[in-house]
Amino acid sequence: SSCAGCPLKERCTKAAGDREIAVSLERLRYQKQARELLQSEEGYALAVRRMTEPESVYGQVKNNRGYRRFLLRGMEKVTLEVGWLSLAHNLGKQAKVDQKRRAAILQ
Repeated sequence: SSCAGCPLKERCTKAAGDREIAVSLERLRYQKQARELLQSEEGYALAVRRMTEPESVYGQVKNNRGYRRFLLRGMEKVTLEVGWLSLAHNLGKQAKVDQKRRAAILQ
């Protein structure tokens, strides 16, 4: 109720008076709803599916290619840039498949 006399006040806040904390009940409701959805069987199945489908591609683009942010601005240009990234990723995958196929033929 009051920060006066609290030994941790200097680490907690730089304010001269008491610290004010606000809690959004709507946000808490949304969090609870999301948690319930994720813990359901359907939510778990969707989360597992998400892990295996697009997340690995984004991770590869960020980690392996060092791509962290868009170079262009505007939805149209960003959409084009994502298309280029997708094309480069898919061409790389196709090249790897072709290389394995050629290696199998030569053996």
